[in-house]
Amino acid sequence: MAASGEVQVETTAPDQKEDPTAATSWGFRQWGLLVSVCAAFFLDALDNIMVGIAVPPIQAELGMSTASVQWVVSAYVLGFGGFLLLGGRMADLLGRRRMFLVGVAVFALGSLVGGLTDEGIVVIAARFVMGIGAAFTAPASLSIIVTTFPAGAQRNRAVGIYTACGAVGYSTGVIVGGALTEISWRWTFLLPVAVAALALAGALVLVPRDVRTDRAERSFDIAGAVTVTAAMLLLVYSIVEAPNAGWLAPRTLLVFGAALVLLALFVVIERRTAQPLLRLGLLRNRALVGASLVAASILGTYMSFQFIGGLYLQSLRGWSPMEMALAFLPIGLLIATIAPRAGKLIGRFGVQWMIFMGFVAYTASYLLFLRIDETSSYLWVILPSILLIGVAFPFSFPAANVQATTGVDDAEQGLAAGVLQTGYQVGAAVVLAVVTATMAADHAGGDQSTVPLSGYHDGLWVVTGFSVVTLLLTLVAALRASSRRKAALR
Repeated sequence: MAASGEVQVETTAPDQKEDPTAATSWGFRQWGLLVSVCAAFFLDALDNIMVGIAVPPIQAELGMSTASVQWVVSAYVLGFGGFLLLGGRMADLLGRRRMFLVGVAVFALGSLVGGLTDEGIVVIAARFVMGIGAAFTAPASLSIIVTTFPAGAQRNRAVGIYTACGAVGYSTGVIVGGALTEISWRWTFLLPVAVAALALAGALVLVPRDVRTDRAERSFDIAGAVTVTAAMLLLVYSIVEAPNAGWLAPRTLLVFGAALVLLALFVVIERRTAQPLLRLGLLRNRALVGASLVAASILGTYMSFQFIGGLYLQSLRGWSPMEMALAFLPIGLLIATIAPRAGKLIGRFGVQWMIFMGFVAYTASYLLFLRIDETSSYLWVILPSILLIGVAFPFSFPAANVQATTGVDDAEQGLAAGVLQTGYQVGAAVVLAVVTATMAADHAGGDQSTVPLSGYHDGLWVVTGFSVVTLLLTLVAALRASSRRKAALR
């Protein structure tokens, strides 16, 4: 995964004196807007973790098979990844506030249905609908932040707080999910309804109404929307199903091939339409493409590490879900502490060096975790990796978001956010699929319900490999950015 292109507006030039109070002079409305919008990211993170913990009791109560219950998680990924580009562009064309409100309402409706039903297939359908809601909310929320707060210290700080809200969702989701599951798995669906209602109410009052555009600017590329959404749905589906069906199985190859054909058709449509869903020239933005690839590696390696760590602690070591939650809690606490200050760090070092330093910490964390065995001490073996992840995430995540959206015209901020979010989701799906396939191959023909220690090590080597490649490429990008910056000052 590579980061390419230079973003030159995240630092203050020597001859430009930035208002020292600019980053701290927000009023009630700005703070309220930020909190309302960040609540959507918090909700997404919280829900993902809580529902993941609730899968076993859902399976037990509704009598679902192992093959079907995994779609409680996968259906959300499918809806989210499949509709992101469409959601991003609709935010630009139809209004960011409008699409944010629609997305939150759809998410809440899906969550409510999922919490009240007694049918497994309805739970899966509800999760798919929730994923669609998140696909409209995620690009809209980031583009609202980017277009509300000026580039520089204010925007960097706002993005840092946005990251911290997600971290709080991830860290509290494990604990809240474990506690609610003790009562009933249904509360892991019903609690997000209340959070969504608060976010909806806040956004209705505090997010400014969308500026009206004339009809010509709002024309919609229906053919492009249908083809790219179908292509992304098939692409994500093929990745999610590949570990079970087989990477070279006819079904996997057929679905993946169909996704590529639809993507090619989408490119043809976009070249010929007067008002394309995705202006292909946007993909020549090296900073956006580089940030999206970095995003794929960030979430892909982190989610895989979390998957391996959770499985190792619960299945191999016999820890309870609550013990595992407390073991991972320092990650969220560190992110929540560091992320609000990420804006100042980005302003001082630049996005490329922040991403590189983040991957130094990621790589060190994954390498240290390779020391695990059947009796590893939490304090000396596991905690160091946890702490390094807690530093790496707030260094890399806000910087990638800033890089992706800097220099993009306001009219395309939603689409740029959709491209970035697609990087996160597809990266998570791809890396996790490769990791799970590697772990399964280690004990092919054996008991598939348990993974030997060597399987965890094999999966960690895959995670480390992705991280090392990203580390080297982000170092190249950072060195190039520094040389260009020095040349500009001469």
